[in-house]
Amino acid sequence: MRVRVLLADDEDLVRSGMSMILQADPDIEVVAEAADGAEAVQLVRAHRPDVVLMDIRMPVVDGLTATTEITRLPDAPRVVVLTTFDLDEYVHAALQAGATGFLLKNTPPRELARAVKAVYDGDAMLAPSVTRRLIQDFVGRDTSRQAKARSRLAGLTERETEVLRLLAEGKSNADIGTCLFMSEATVKTHVSRVLAKLKCANRVQAAIVAHDAGLLR
Repeated sequence: MRVRVLLADDEDLVRSGMSMILQADPDIEVVAEAADGAEAVQLVRAHRPDVVLMDIRMPVVDGLTATTEITRLPDAPRVVVLTTFDLDEYVHAALQAGATGFLLKNTPPRELARAVKAVYDGDAMLAPSVTRRLIQDFVGRDTSRQAKARSRLAGLTERETEVLRLLAEGKSNADIGTCLFMSEATVKTHVSRVLAKLKCANRVQAAIVAHDAGLLR
C-alpha cells in the first residue's frame, strides 16, 4: 500500500523539492500540493491523504488553523509540522491541535521518505531531539499541570508506564521492543493501550503527559 501525501507550503521550490524526493520512493504518492492553509483543508477533503506535511507560516490561512481543522475531520490524516530550529508558539499550538510530529525543513533528502513512512506507521516522533526540546520547553511553562498529569498516569500498568517513558524519549517501537525484550507487535499493542488510557490522539501528546508528570526526570 502506498502512503498518500499532501504537501502544504507557500514556497513553490520547497514543495517541488519535497515532491521530487517523495515521488522517487515507490511506496509514496504525492496526491496534492497546497500553497496555503485554506487550500490544504480543501485538498485534504478532496484527496483524503494519509499524511500531510504542513508548513506553519503561510498566507490566507496559516498552518496552525489548517492543522486544527484537518485533525477534526473524520478519519483525519496524520499532520506533520514543518519547522525550523527556532521553535515558537505556533508549533506549541499545533501540538495541542493534534499534530503528530515535527520535521525540520533542512531534513536530509534521504531521511524525508523514511520520516513520512514512520509517521504513517505511527512508529516514532520525528526529529526526536527537536521534539524533546519542544516538549520540555512547553511543559516548563506550566508546572501546575504536574499533579493532573500524574493522576492520568495512575491508570497505567507498570509495563505501560515503562513503554510511555521510552516513547517520550523519542524511541521507535522497534527500539522500545529491544529495551523491554518484547516483539514490535506487542509494543504496538501497549502503545495503543497507553494512548487510549491517556486519551491522547498521538505519541507526541502522550509524551507531553509523560514530561508533565516528571516521568523522565
